[in-house]
Amino acid sequence: MNRPIRTTCPYCGVGCGVLAAVAADGTTEIRGDSEHPANFGRLCSKGAALGETLGHSERLLHPEVRGKACDWNTALDAVANGFARAIREHGPDSVAFYVSGQLLTEDYYVANKLMKGFIGSANIDTNSRLCMSSSVAGHQRAFGSDTVPGNYQDLELATLIVLIGSNTAWCHPVIYQRIRAAKEKNPDLKIVVIDPRQTATSEIADLHLPVKPGSDALLFNGLLAYLHDRGDSNTHFVDAFTEGMQPALDAAHACAPSTAAVASGCGLREQDVTRFYLWFSVNEKTVSVYSQGINQTSSGTDKVNAIINCHLLTGRIGRPGMGPFSVTGQPNAMGGREVGGLANQLAAHMNFDAGNVDRVRRFWNSSNVAQRPGLKAVDLFRAVGEGKIKALWIMATNPAVSLPDADRVREALAQCEFVVVSDCVRATDTTAYAHVLLPASAWGEKNGTVTNSERRISRQRAFLEPAGEARPDWWIVSEVARRMGYAQAFDYHSPADIFREHAALSGFENDGKRDFDLGALATLADAEYEGFSPIQWPVPRDRPQGTPRMFADGRFYTENHKARFVAVTPRGPFNEKDDEYPLALNTGRVRDHWHTLTRTGLSPRLSGHIVEPFAEIHPQDARQHGIKDGTLVSLATRWGEMLARARVTETQRPGSVFAPIHWNDQYARRARADALVNPATDPVSGQPEFKHTPVNVTPYQAAWHAFLLSHRRLDVADASYCARATGQGFWRYELAGETPSWDWPRWARALLCAPLENGVRTEWIDYLDSGAGQYRGARLLGGRLESCLFVARTPELPARDWLASLFSRDALTREERMHLLAGTLPSQAAGASGGIVCACFSVGKNSIIDAIREKRLGTAEEVGQCLKAGTNCGSCIPEIKALLRQAQSAA
Repeated sequence: MNRPIRTTCPYCGVGCGVLAAVAADGTTEIRGDSEHPANFGRLCSKGAALGETLGHSERLLHPEVRGKACDWNTALDAVANGFARAIREHGPDSVAFYVSGQLLTEDYYVANKLMKGFIGSANIDTNSRLCMSSSVAGHQRAFGSDTVPGNYQDLELATLIVLIGSNTAWCHPVIYQRIRAAKEKNPDLKIVVIDPRQTATSEIADLHLPVKPGSDALLFNGLLAYLHDRGDSNTHFVDAFTEGMQPALDAAHACAPSTAAVASGCGLREQDVTRFYLWFSVNEKTVSVYSQGINQTSSGTDKVNAIINCHLLTGRIGRPGMGPFSVTGQPNAMGGREVGGLANQLAAHMNFDAGNVDRVRRFWNSSNVAQRPGLKAVDLFRAVGEGKIKALWIMATNPAVSLPDADRVREALAQCEFVVVSDCVRATDTTAYAHVLLPASAWGEKNGTVTNSERRISRQRAFLEPAGEARPDWWIVSEVARRMGYAQAFDYHSPADIFREHAALSGFENDGKRDFDLGALATLADAEYEGFSPIQWPVPRDRPQGTPRMFADGRFYTENHKARFVAVTPRGPFNEKDDEYPLALNTGRVRDHWHTLTRTGLSPRLSGHIVEPFAEIHPQDARQHGIKDGTLVSLATRWGEMLARARVTETQRPGSVFAPIHWNDQYARRARADALVNPATDPVSGQPEFKHTPVNVTPYQAAWHAFLLSHRRLDVADASYCARATGQGFWRYELAGETPSWDWPRWARALLCAPLENGVRTEWIDYLDSGAGQYRGARLLGGRLESCLFVARTPELPARDWLASLFSRDALTREERMHLLAGTLPSQAAGASGGIVCACFSVGKNSIIDAIREKRLGTAEEVGQCLKAGTNCGSCIPEIKALLRQAQSAA
């Protein structure tokens, strides 16, 4: 085992430190870095499974032009010539970059510099627009800068934590662990969860407020009025350090004259609203943590400011244990904000006023710096579809899946004259539209920095050699810049060169006037950059140790240095429900998957928890629409449609439906949730409305249902519905179709039989009941199970777990063969572990149930001591507790 390399996790914005060590056999051991101040050694299930995602099987290994492999010079010349031609014929605004929070800060910096500084257009935007741009806009309106005031330690110092639109347990599990540990240490700590859904995060809540979707601004306007009326205003702070309180209070009182009015508008019980308001009133050390449930709406910026208003009124900002706290979704969303990755920012948190444009022009020594903001993500792809953008470069993201109204995005990409995609994955829904493909380095091969949600900059270090001909993104962009005539400005030899320039720009003519300042890091030697320890910005020359908290001195970054209250008039979603689309679609993440599955989909244990797309619906709505749990449903909106497995659950709010964002054409058919999403955006931030789209949900009338387990990856072209997941030594397919009847034996053999190696003994066993519409077949090679298929007219099919366990056997026993087609467990056989509950340690449902029953376990802690389940990231503890309750109920 080689010496462990300190690096940073590539998933969410928590920014966990990771220790990666490569063994002699090429496998990689992943552990949490106990010295990293973001996680102190903790990792979530996704981080713990990173070693399973580093193979080359799905990688883009060589440059390609028009579908043909080529060398780097040919590909880079094609990109430079394609962009130069569009600029020459149509002007600089005819080209665009769409980048990603998966890029390192150095990659981001070079891309932004090329587009805004030398091409002369601000048409560069990022997929971070989809997750946190409303927070950016809210910060800028309130503070005069995009500044997160506090840090993670505040969560452990608070006496009240309010989690708003954040399923922290699943989406930011290490933060959730810190909150859970803080509550165990301090029983007086109160936790309020504000979310239409009852999620895993609600397990630690003292109060859950299932608000009506879109009503958050009303709730916090009501809180502002309540605090003022109770005399909880911090008069000294408000008078000395803020402005605009009275208009904000007038707006709050106008829409929230009483707690009863707020409760009615939010769909809550008045006593619960009063309890929340009282707790906020009496707990000075209050942290309000908010995430996508606030940001991803057409009024997200107003919601952010409604939350901040309450902290300004009470002076709860800039001090330990208090403040508004935006938790970002991607590992380097914050780094992208720092370098100007958003179309409405210039660089180093500067905007496009004349003074900043001139400052950046002089620093970059360029006469062609963009003068005005560019197109934000949704508008950018709309311009592609209208033919205004002639050349588009997409870096490290998959907009054909992740953008709202995704079918229109595909149409836009299909008709764009010149599309370049740089990615580490060969086959995505987006790479299918590329004229040029550029193989980028993946996590484990990249060197640079990232910034987490608490402004902490950490190093990401390479511990693997690049796969194939993959190259760092900064190198790719720099090489194109050189070919476009800008060689002198892009003469970088390492990420350290870029970081020093980035830091120098942040401190250039700053003198404390701008929040983002890394001036003390502008002269780092290469060795110092290599040994860089995590640090929180700003890091000005007079404060080289960094800055844990902002605004402690009451000085903000507005012209008069005062924070601004923002008057908020609550408004509902852009499109309300109607008779044709009577429910509200809410999209989001699941526990063990990430974005569009290109990384987590490679891990068997991460794929074992939730194996196919689903739609959560309340029992009341399910009865009304004729939907049964476990059946397939069709979801349709004005923009698109998808198929998913119904989950009927009381944790969902009546009138709402939840669907995850991860599945795409590579892993499922007709399952892209964002194809349904309303492309309406927040007028200030440009962030799309992912949390509320009018939707209709109906039973999917399939003629047959099936599942297939196979040692080989297969293309099941004949199924209308097909969801694929990787298992330990096999692939799992959930299938359904509309064709009434097939010759199942012939179809199965055509699909599953393949050319064999000489001398391998082949067996085929099957069973057909035409009258009942059932077929079951299995193929064995050399005594080992190679594939099995089960078909029925209804979704009631045998459990998959025991059958899946057979793929690890060298040979099947006689009794196992007898039970194979029945899908039943032999009487003397050890049971399969069941569907994954704890992905960190691959502990299945059946294993937990058996341990509870046989060892008389009564708590989640006892389950952890017995099986280790729940002892790492803790996000599976709510499921473990549910199994305990079921066992106690059965007893």
